[in-house]
Amino acid sequence: GDSSAVQDQLRNAQQVKASHAAFAAILSDRSVVSWGDAHFGGDSSQVQDQLKNVQQVAGGHAAFAAVIADGSVVTWQGRNFSDSSGLREQLLF
Repeated sequence: GDSSAVQDQLRNAQQVKASHAAFAAILSDRSVVSWGDAHFGGDSSQVQDQLKNVQQVAGGHAAFAAVIADGSVVTWQGRNFSDSSGLREQLLF
């Protein structure tokens, strides 16, 4: 995925995870930035306001899940995929 749109933010990346064709990074302020193919989770804009105090991120084929400091899990997936619950369960174990 082309990271040029988020290049400045990635200087503060603490962790980077990948899906099939997208990436998500936890930044030093514990927020998340994503990029790459939106069909594979590269667009996290719909949940961006929930991606604060992130402790961990996991990537699946076309989805990502983030564990928040309070123990909740936020997921987002590619435009053609509707279920990221398997990834949520994977993070909780």
